[in-house]
Amino acid sequence: MGNILLKGMAASGGLAEGVARVILPGGDFSLFKEGEILVTTLTDPTMVQVMIRAGAIVTDIGGITSHPAILSREMGIPCVVNTKEATLKIKSGMKLKINGSTGEIYELD
Repeated sequence: MGNILLKGMAASGGLAEGVARVILPGGDFSLFKEGEILVTTLTDPTMVQVMIRAGAIVTDIGGITSHPAILSREMGIPCVVNTKEATLKIKSGMKLKINGSTGEIYELD
């Protein structure tokens, strides 16, 4: 399955595999492709256009009532928040598996 890269707080259940795209708030949203895994510090309302195309969402901070957690549950996609260092450990282009039920993030080969 790959190695556990990070563990955070499970915020929206489910499994997703895909390519990571690190986009910080205020970043270039045009780089984001449908189904990619959004990796960011914390989402805000300006990022909704990216979030609705994401296969999963991973954030550095946040809790179960944070913006990414609530929207992920509404959209039915996996979400892991409060990883503390996702934007440091994950690089755009990495292949990941996200377990939104356990909060585990795996790097795939």
